Amino acid sequence: MIIPTTFSLALSNETATAHLMADLALLIGPGDVVTLSGDLGAGKTAAARALIRYLTDDDALEVPSPTFTLAQSYDLGPFPLVHADLYRVNDPAELEEIGLSPLPEGTVVLIEWPERAGGALAEDRIDIALSHRPALGSTARAAEITGYGKAAAQVARLQTMRQFLDGAGYLEASRRRMPGDASIRSYARLIRDDGVVILMNSPPRPDGPAVYHGKSYSAAVHLAEDVKPFVAVAGGLRERGFSAPAIRHADIDAGFLITEDFGTAGFVEGDPPAPIAERYEAATDLLAALHREPLPETLPLTPQLTYTIPVFDTEALLVEIGLMLEWYLPDRAADPGDDLRAAFVTMWRDLLAKPAAAPRTWVMRDFHSPNLIWLGDRQDIARVGIIDFQDAVLGPASYDLASLLQDARIDIPETLELALLTRYIKARRAADDSFDPAQFAELYAIMSAQRNTRLLGTFARLNRRDGKPQYLRHQPRIWTYLTRSLAHPVLAPLREWYSANVPPPAP
Repeated sequence: MIIPTTFSLALSNETATAHLMADLALLIGPGDVVTLSGDLGAGKTAAARALIRYLTDDDALEVPSPTFTLAQSYDLGPFPLVHADLYRVNDPAELEEIGLSPLPEGTVVLIEWPERAGGALAEDRIDIALSHRPALGSTARAAEITGYGKAAAQVARLQTMRQFLDGAGYLEASRRRMPGDASIRSYARLIRDDGVVILMNSPPRPDGPAVYHGKSYSAAVHLAEDVKPFVAVAGGLRERGFSAPAIRHADIDAGFLITEDFGTAGFVEGDPPAPIAERYEAATDLLAALHREPLPETLPLTPQLTYTIPVFDTEALLVEIGLMLEWYLPDRAADPGDDLRAAFVTMWRDLLAKPAAAPRTWVMRDFHSPNLIWLGDRQDIARVGIIDFQDAVLGPASYDLASLLQDARIDIPETLELALLTRYIKARRAADDSFDPAQFAELYAIMSAQRNTRLLGTFARLNRRDGKPQYLRHQPRIWTYLTRSLAHPVLAPLREWYSANVPPPAP
C-alpha cells in the first residue's frame, strides 16, 4: 500500500490559485484524476477553470460550471479532459450514466464534489481540498493537496517544484503553457517584469521496463534519464560559441531547470508549414562548423562532477530499429517470422559497421525544426538556437544532417534536401581536403534509413503505449524519406527486404 502524500499552502487570491493549477498541469497526463473538494464557495470551480484555461492556453475561455450538465468535455490536443460536478449526484450508480464509471481511458478527469462518488472514486488520484481563510483576506483560500496511490509521487513532485520556484524567485511569476515533446518532459514560460524564462520539468526515470538485455529502452539507446546531459551539453555548446540556452537555476537531482527563453521564431512558415530555406542553410552551416571541430567526450557538469557523452554504438542503433519489428509491423498486421527477422538484424548489423568505423562527433539526435529557434538579432550560425540536445551521443556526423534534411515533422522537398547536402559537403571539403563526399553520402543514406526505420516504430509506440495518436500523421512522410534513402546502392539488400515485408503506413 502506498502511503498518501500531503502538503498544504495558503492561496492569497485567485491568481495564486491559477499558479498552483498551472504547476499541477505540468505533472498530469492521460488517465489522471484530480478531485476538488470543499464547501460551497470555497473556490473549486475557480480552480477547475484555471486548470482548463491553462491547458487550452486561453485566459478568456468560457468554462461553465457543470452543475446542471454534470459533465463537460474538452479536447485539449495532447489529451481530452472531462470536468464533472457531482453536487446533484445522489447515488454513485449515477456515475455510469454520465460516463464516469468506468472512468474514460486516456482522459484527464477533473471532479468537483468527489465525496458524492462514494467508493467509486479512483484509488489513484490527486485531491485538492479548498477552504476559506478570512484572516488572510476575503479572497484567500487554503489548499491541502493529497496524492493517493500512484498519484502520491506526483504530489510530492508538485511540492518540490514549488519549493524550487520559490527558491529561484519565480513562485509569483505568471505561467504560460508550452507544447510538450514526445518525452515525459514538460515546459512552461515564467513571466516577470524583468523578462521571460522557461521552466523545464524533467522527472528522472527510465523509459520503459528493463527488457533490453536487462536495461530500459532509454538506457539501451542512451537517452537521457535525468537533466545532467542537458546541463553538460548546453555548457559545452555555449563554450564553443553555439547558441544553447543559458541555465539560470537548476535542481539537478530533482530534474527542474529554469533556462533562457529563445522565443518562438521558427524554421518553418505557412500552412501547411514549409521550410524557410535561409534558416535551413544556417542550420546546415552550423552542423558543418560543429563537425569540423575537435570535441571532447567528457564535459564539466558541476565543479565536482563531469559527464561523459555515451557512444552511439551498434547495439544501441539495433535496439532503435527493433522498434519497427516490435511496434510498427504489428500495427500494420505484418509478421515476417523469425527467419526473416533474423535476416533483417543481420543486414543491419553489417551496414552499421560502416558508421561505427567513421569519425565520431557530437550527435544532438533530434536536430530538426521543432528544436531550432531563429535568433535574428545574432550573427551567422549563432542565429540558430538549439534547444534539444539532452540525448546527445558520440556518433557519425551524417546522423544530425539526416535529421535536419529529412525533418520528421514537415515535408522537405528532395531538391532542397540535395541542395543542402551539397552545401554541407562543400563546407566540409573547404575545411578538410581529406573529407570524402562519396563516403559521406553513403553514411548519410545508412543513418537516414536507420533513423526513419526507428521513427516508424517510435510513432507507433507513442500511439499504442503512450496514448499519443497525433504522431501517426507523420508516418507517411517518414515512409517517403525512407524510400529516398533506400535508393542508395549500398542499401539494395535492405530495400528488397523492406519491399517484401514492410507495408506502407495507413493513409
